[in-house]
Amino acid sequence: MNYKARLAWLRGQHQELLNRINVPVEGNGIYERYRYPVLTAEHTPLEWRYDLDEGSNPFLMERFGIHAVLNPGAIKWNGRYLLAVRVEGADRKSFFAIAESPDGINGFRFWDRPVVLPEYGEPATNVYDMRLTAHEDGWVYGIFCVERKDPCAGAGDFSSAVAAAGVARTKDFVHWERLPDIVSKCQQRNVVLHPEFVDGKYALYTRPQDGFIQAGNAGGIGWALVSSMEDAVINGERIINHRFYHTIKESKNGEGPHPLKTPQGWLHLAHGVRACASGLRYVLYMYMTSLEDPAVVIAEPAGLLLAPEGDEYVGDVMNVVFSNGWIADEDGRVLIYYASSDTRIHVAESSIDRLVDYCLHTEPDGMRTALSVERLNRLIDKNNGKAF
Repeated sequence: MNYKARLAWLRGQHQELLNRINVPVEGNGIYERYRYPVLTAEHTPLEWRYDLDEGSNPFLMERFGIHAVLNPGAIKWNGRYLLAVRVEGADRKSFFAIAESPDGINGFRFWDRPVVLPEYGEPATNVYDMRLTAHEDGWVYGIFCVERKDPCAGAGDFSSAVAAAGVARTKDFVHWERLPDIVSKCQQRNVVLHPEFVDGKYALYTRPQDGFIQAGNAGGIGWALVSSMEDAVINGERIINHRFYHTIKESKNGEGPHPLKTPQGWLHLAHGVRACASGLRYVLYMYMTSLEDPAVVIAEPAGLLLAPEGDEYVGDVMNVVFSNGWIADEDGRVLIYYASSDTRIHVAESSIDRLVDYCLHTEPDGMRTALSVERLNRLIDKNNGKAF
């Protein structure tokens, strides 16, 4: 295929992908998945991946490889649905880029250029997984993981790393002001900003951990108040959502996007991790906290909300779903954006009413088999004699 023919083919394939209409798939009543990913590496602009000058690239090769798109922050902004996408290059370095859709499901397009994120302190090797929060102070904050090589790593150790929570803020998603990394006694990889002041302070959901991968002695999702996001220092945090033995979150857990406010309480989406024969398994789960005190859990349904299915199971890191972005519309529709196997981005659709019902009327985990069977039998007894 000559240059012009190949370019025409590339453009045709790209437009077909961008214009594909997604289809809902009936599910469990809590949400509906959609058949196709909303974003893949192939959705990124051709101008990012190819040198489109025939003289310097006569074979029309990729010059900047895009390996995956995953773990987007999400926000509705001026009537448009924006995702702050983690884009991973073939060189394993991640960066952020904004993708926009008119309805939150179809037609996502990347903006022309990636986010230019100012650096802070020691330059980071990698940044990823931005949570977006439109705070009542008027700024949109992005909190993300900053990864640097562990300075204490021994000779020949090229995998040990140190994680911190980076902070940036914006009012247009083009210009970003970088603030100092959050200061913490522990490593932090999943920090989320609550959208409202609490007792006059900024509230953070944290995930303290002893090492870069292992949570160690840390107990789960934490809660901390800080006086300023311009110089955020965590002096004390308490665990509000705990890890437990033989559950979906026995290895570690972390807050996803910031919680959604409802009349019944704050809706939380989180990820839980457990070990299995094939490695670590990531799933999503939910819990609710009190309106009066967002650090007090009032409900947590047993088990997982969403796990990999079908093609979602296969990818760069198998057996993983992860979410750090959702959007609640004014009419109560909720779009949950999640990545599968660290490779591509999907959407599931639900509503505030359904998610509140799920949290408040699904029984909690009894923590042992006998109580799970009792819970099942209560449901069977309730359904006996019912006509279906």
